[in-house]
Amino acid sequence: MENLVKIHGAGGYDSDFSDDDGEGDSSEKARERKREAEILQKPFEKGRHSKVAHCSLHSCEVDREEARNRRAHLISMNAFERHKKFVGDYILYYGGQMADFRRSAAKDKTDLDVLRENHRFLWRDEDEDDMTWEKEIAKKYYDKLFKEYCIADLSRYKENKFGFRWRTENEVVSGKGQFQCGNKHCGKEEGLKSWEVNFAYVEHGEKRNALVKLRLCPECSFKLNYHHKRKEVKVKRKRKISEENEEPTKKKRKKRRKSSSHSKKHRHKKQKGRSTSSSSSESEGQNSDKDSEAGNEPDSQSEADHWRGPAPAVEEKSREEEFDDYFEDMFL
Repeated sequence: MENLVKIHGAGGYDSDFSDDDGEGDSSEKARERKREAEILQKPFEKGRHSKVAHCSLHSCEVDREEARNRRAHLISMNAFERHKKFVGDYILYYGGQMADFRRSAAKDKTDLDVLRENHRFLWRDEDEDDMTWEKEIAKKYYDKLFKEYCIADLSRYKENKFGFRWRTENEVVSGKGQFQCGNKHCGKEEGLKSWEVNFAYVEHGEKRNALVKLRLCPECSFKLNYHHKRKEVKVKRKRKISEENEEPTKKKRKKRRKSSSHSKKHRHKKQKGRSTSSSSSESEGQNSDKDSEAGNEPDSQSEADHWRGPAPAVEEKSREEEFDDYFEDMFL
């Protein structure tokens, strides 16, 4: 037994420093790894988080993201689709049948259906009594229309049936109905004529009349006048108007010149004291010659007229009058 113990001791298997040496090597390796990590770490990199977030924080973020997605999905739907989704969710969670919530498509109305039912070609004061929300929608749409020229549907001209409506903003900007043919299916811009039509129509069980204006090309004008001739609207030229205005001014000028000639004659008699019939007849003959010459003279002033008073002021056209001259042929 003693020999066995000695052999074990001599063999070197029982060492008291074996464990300590292993622990020293591991600590040195850990330090070297730490130094290498510090050397290899880039300056803009963040260190590793030592703490981990709680699971409740993750669940809250997931719920928020889901709520955002649902809200975006609901906003993208219209009111009726949103209603159907809520009804489906109710049935899914609380039970029931879809037939209980089903509606007939004939009873469902859109804004366009309401507008068609309550639209009027011309609104009167009587029509605005007892206004409902449907009539208010139709009245707001009517106020946005432009009522200078009409757009016509001449597809049934052989039956003497025509359809007229007012122009929208886009049609006014593009010139449809004024600088282009007012026929719905025509876009010609040459040879347009203006027509005045007495439009008789039935609206909400009541017969009404409206005087409307159209701008049509020659072919569409033939369709409009297929059964009987309509009234063509023509522009009055300003030359004719100016000539009519010039006639009374010429008469006034003649009267003034006659009165001035008579006054000169009276002064001439007083100065010279001639009362013979021959002188009077001669003076009257001269005055009549002067009157005839004054009537034949042009509107421009003579040399003697320059001393009678200040020169007549020339009226300059204002900016509005210049615009009226420019748009004379466009607006009737």
